[in-house]
Amino acid sequence: MPNAAVSSIVVAVVVLAVAVIATAQQPTKVPRIGWLTAGSLSSNLARQQAFRQGLSELGYVEGKNILIEWRGADTIPERGSALAEELVRLKVGVIVTAGSGSTRRAKAATSTIPIVMASDDDPVGNGFVASLARPGGNITGLATLVPEISGKRLELLKEVVPRLSRVAVLGTSTNPGNAQSLKETEFAAREFGLQLQYFDVRYSKDIDTAFQAAGKGRADAVLVLVSSALNSQRTHVVELTAKSRLPAIYPFLDFVEVGGLMSYGVSFIDLHQRAATYVDKILKGAKPADLPVEQPKKFEFIVNLKTAKQIGLTIPPNVLVRADKVIR
Repeated sequence: MPNAAVSSIVVAVVVLAVAVIATAQQPTKVPRIGWLTAGSLSSNLARQQAFRQGLSELGYVEGKNILIEWRGADTIPERGSALAEELVRLKVGVIVTAGSGSTRRAKAATSTIPIVMASDDDPVGNGFVASLARPGGNITGLATLVPEISGKRLELLKEVVPRLSRVAVLGTSTNPGNAQSLKETEFAAREFGLQLQYFDVRYSKDIDTAFQAAGKGRADAVLVLVSSALNSQRTHVVELTAKSRLPAIYPFLDFVEVGGLMSYGVSFIDLHQRAATYVDKILKGAKPADLPVEQPKKFEFIVNLKTAKQIGLTIPPNVLVRADKVIR
């Protein structure tokens, strides 16, 4: 073989080897996703951990093969909008939203970056998706259908307090789904012959005012609707119910874990863990428009017996036996 030909082959081999080495040394791009909640990050730790767990089960390790930009708006709408825009500027691959408020702000910030709802009470009614089966845009995820179980909470409260007459209902008028939740609660109240006193809690300062008014209205118990404002201040809410010695039922386990009496509702821990499957599918090429919105699979009834004892309340055995978890 002529020397020129040999030289050409050697050069080709060297060039190919260099190319292979360069490719092997080129770092793999780590996907970056955003997490946005209308509340504070500190008040959503359990849900964040559930999301991490869901990612872990799919082979993702934060800081290694996936990066997460955690953002919490501290119940300040303007801050939520700014944080959504910040995530868009960071060019994250997916934005995960922990509630309707943050989904609305993410939707306003981008129509191209995929958005995964970890929970939403009415995705169609809120204008986030065309339908649950075929979302049609850049948003998909999980629905909570919370309004439909508001009546069940009132029923449980009635079982625990047989002489129940007046119930103080705390909600947030600007919270998506609040009107429907209140409607369902009012329907159940008529069925049980109960009077409702609704108090609109839009800001932290409204909580004390609501409890003062509930006291003057001689409320026998408290029912808390889904509200980012109330959830972010749940410790204070629970403290006020204890001080008033009022039985209360809440929508989330989070309230009971800080001393609340009872909670009944969708397992938000389960929903946030399941949100990871949507992120995984999208990162692998699926389009949000083609991923159906899933509904809740797990509901939880939690009772705190320590709190019951503190306010001098006995939980009937037939109610206690139905609890998924009892804090003693």
